[in-house]
Amino acid sequence: MRVMVLIKATEDSEAGVMPSMELIQAMGAYNQELIDAGIMRDGDGLKPTSQGKRVAFDGDSRTVIDGPFDATSELVAGFWLWQVRDMDEAVEWIKRCPNPMLGPSEVEIRPLYEPADFIESMTPESGESA
Repeated sequence: MRVMVLIKATEDSEAGVMPSMELIQAMGAYNQELIDAGIMRDGDGLKPTSQGKRVAFDGDSRTVIDGPFDATSELVAGFWLWQVRDMDEAVEWIKRCPNPMLGPSEVEIRPLYEPADFIESMTPESGESA
């Protein structure tokens, strides 16, 4: 099972406050454990949304929106892409993670769709062509 682990943004991460050397080293050691266990496929931190853009789609229309974006607790500051047996294994791994932020923080784990998830919607019975 592939999962994306989303590190939620905080006021500090959105302000561009960099982590301490101690946290960088702790996260580096944790990432190495994930790699050694064959769990981690990819991962990285994201710069604040003040350096980002959004593109809103409405039919053929495209509107570019400059950051920063509101609702800090709903924003993403970083991610991992993991290969795990199941969600329980992902939760066990994240419980071992150092706090990725300077203060209180949240991490969200979401399974990725796999090709098999789309098979039912692509059968002749669903009205779509296979």
